[in-house]
Amino acid sequence: MKSSEMESDLYCITCNDETPHIITYVNGNLESVKCEECERIMKIQRDIMKEFYKEVYDRISTKPSRITTEYKEDLSGFLYKLPIRVISKPYRIMSDLNESRKVIKKFK
Repeated sequence: MKSSEMESDLYCITCNDETPHIITYVNGNLESVKCEECERIMKIQRDIMKEFYKEVYDRISTKPSRITTEYKEDLSGFLYKLPIRVISKPYRIMSDLNESRKVIKKFK
């Protein structure tokens, strides 16, 4: 689960002017828009846990086809990299879980 922010000039109905806003996305979906002048926040109600479960399900369900595609494209490269990937996989999973936990905590 990834969170990203973007700054943009938008029209604020409270300020009655075009002001800088911070737009926040979670997994590419709009989460909130905040005016930097008046601090007004518009939040989009999303079920963060549902988003997290959907992401995990998608990653698990597509893994066999991704592996098949990868070894069909380059079998020798796949076999060469496989031991390193197997060893580093627990670290990558923990890293992803920690990042997801931070995003979930921020938006709960």
